[in-house]
Amino acid sequence: MADLQVGDTAPQFDLPRDGGGSLSLAAFLGKPVVLYFYPQDDTTGCTNEAIGFSQLKPEFEKAGTVVIGLSPDSVKKHDKFKAKHDLTVDLVADEERKVIEAYHLWVEKTMYGRKYMGVERATFLIGTDGRIARIWRQVRVKGHAEAVLEAVRAL
Repeated sequence: MADLQVGDTAPQFDLPRDGGGSLSLAAFLGKPVVLYFYPQDDTTGCTNEAIGFSQLKPEFEKAGTVVIGLSPDSVKKHDKFKAKHDLTVDLVADEERKVIEAYHLWVEKTMYGRKYMGVERATFLIGTDGRIARIWRQVRVKGHAEAVLEAVRAL
């Protein structure tokens, strides 16, 4: 399978969300969406990324943009993560990894010489037409939320 490219239609999803209920990408057609994938709740990098997006959420909202974080963690873990760090972005649970795999982000990783499968940290900016407008792969957290906000403003 080839990786998704700018201009491709973003794979749809309808997943359980923090606080209960579900969230679907189709519900936001006509609005830009920042969909960021992260490996695990409450780890250093993932926490810093979620805090960065949460701090800038008012700016994303001014630009008419929705920010959604997605990981394979459960809704229960998402709820604890949000409460612990006062996060304001929406978090969805992809415990079966169907959406993660649809976006080609279930990849082989290496840590301390050990190979394992995990979620690649990546962000997709989805335009008002449901097509991918921008992709950030193998994201480094520092300054990332700000870079995504700049791209949103440039839409």
